[in-house]
Amino acid sequence: MEEETSMRIRLAVTTLALATALTAVALPMAAATPGASAPASANPTVQDILDHLPDDVVAGALIRWDGVGATAGPVTADAYVRIGSVTKAFTNTVVLQLVAEHRINLDTPARRYVPQVLPEAYNRVTVRQLLDHTSGLPKPAPTPGPADGPGWQLKSVTPEDFLRNSFAAATEAPPAPGSEQQYNGLNSFVLGLIVEKVTGHSFTDELQRRIIRPLHLSHTSLPAADDPVIPSPHAEVYLDGQDVTEQSPYPWAEGGMVSTAADLDRFITALFRGRLLPPAQQKLVFEVPNVQSAADNTNCVGPAACYSIGGLLRYQLPNGEYAWGKTGSRPGWDNGVFATRDLEHRVVYSLNPTGNPNDLPYIKAIVNAALADGQSDHASSPVHGNK
Repeated sequence: MEEETSMRIRLAVTTLALATALTAVALPMAAATPGASAPASANPTVQDILDHLPDDVVAGALIRWDGVGATAGPVTADAYVRIGSVTKAFTNTVVLQLVAEHRINLDTPARRYVPQVLPEAYNRVTVRQLLDHTSGLPKPAPTPGPADGPGWQLKSVTPEDFLRNSFAAATEAPPAPGSEQQYNGLNSFVLGLIVEKVTGHSFTDELQRRIIRPLHLSHTSLPAADDPVIPSPHAEVYLDGQDVTEQSPYPWAEGGMVSTAADLDRFITALFRGRLLPPAQQKLVFEVPNVQSAADNTNCVGPAACYSIGGLLRYQLPNGEYAWGKTGSRPGWDNGVFATRDLEHRVVYSLNPTGNPNDLPYIKAIVNAALADGQSDHASSPVHGNK
């Protein structure tokens, strides 16, 4: 283990960021006006974007595109990050492996596997609908935040209690399962518990055995809920002047993993090449349900669903082609991994937002630039150091 080389990035993470800690960052088609120092070019390259950072919106950035890493601000290319909802892509892959082994049936009601978890009102919800976010589960219950007092970032809640609290707080009748797509982290908590039920092992053990060890993802882990430490090197992140770098990874199968850009690049490459799933399940990785996106779903652009059974977000590039990947955030980090279906281009990014203002325009610009043809200007260049 290297000596402690944490980089200090004083971030003013907004209350909004905390409220969406269990929700992925959407990629807007129309970007809001970024800070004055944001890239001015209509079609900036990834390096153009990095050359304008850090600024008042992004305190640090780590971008790895087509296998080469670059940074801006006090961040190193090998930094560990809390990947948030990118975890969902790992979770869905584990479930689809169990489907391939005939240990889970996609169209079996999920309540048959975990009757103690889902109330009877959701007895028609299938495993498939949990995977593609058409289950109609209620909104998640409130999670630990500054209002809980000092040390809130170290507080945790078990998956069972989190689900129980969320169902207890539901006030509206659920929509018919399969009728619309509403991105919801509760689906992943239920899926993780199903994995544990059918295998008799912890979700963490199955994740290690099925994905992390076979792909040699030596810098990827799912820490226990009482383990707030993130390995070094990493950014140090602050909320209202308080260091919250150490925080409980209680989001678990929904958003608790820690990884690096290189490991995420290796994961998505293996997933797209069919190294993790047999052909029948591999097709499902890119299968999006033919339903409408829910009215209050901010993750999809337009009225149609955008998440696949594999848990990936389908994102249309400016040239009309689709990229596939996953976004994720935790207080202090906004991350994502995307690639074209043929893996001709791929990108992993991790931004340290200041919360002043929103960093979504930067995310869109990074993904569009990295996955566009003719943007391999970095291919023969050394890794860019800190600025």
